[in-house]
Amino acid sequence: MAQEPNEAPAGTPAADDASLARDPVDAAAHVALKAERDDLYDRLLRKTAEFDNYRKRVERERRDHADQSVTDLLLELLLVVDDFDLAVGVETADSSYKKGVELIYAKLGDLLRRQGVTPIEAVGTDFDPNMHQAVAHDGSPEHRDGEVIAELRRGYRRNARLLRPSMVKVAKA
Repeated sequence: MAQEPNEAPAGTPAADDASLARDPVDAAAHVALKAERDDLYDRLLRKTAEFDNYRKRVERERRDHADQSVTDLLLELLLVVDDFDLAVGVETADSSYKKGVELIYAKLGDLLRRQGVTPIEAVGTDFDPNMHQAVAHDGSPEHRDGEVIAELRRGYRRNARLLRPSMVKVAKA
């Protein structure tokens, strides 16, 4: 088979395009294949994006679940801290017993600080419903209206989030 002088060698893209121009059936098939390829490529991109979004969502949910588990454990631990607050405040004749309780209490406080848990300072501040839970109001001429005058149960934050509100008594003018 002789090659025309201006024809590209067989099997090259230029030759294929030239042959498509002469044969309308091949040109239509070529256009259909290109359209199918573009459709498959678009579907591939969409599926890849969907999978990436799924992976991110699952990772976020896993992280949120772990954070909630830690928060639940810390809330349970704060009940023990409340008991230690009471135990440290009790006067006893046995100084070694009191020293032991204070040592355990200090270790527990260190553990909470390492987890980002800090107590909320309430007494003397203005009542904030986002940080305090008012359980009593008391008429007090020496305090301003809305000032926290007593803390019945200490509140805590974990990093910037409220872990447990302070139970407080608020002055009423």
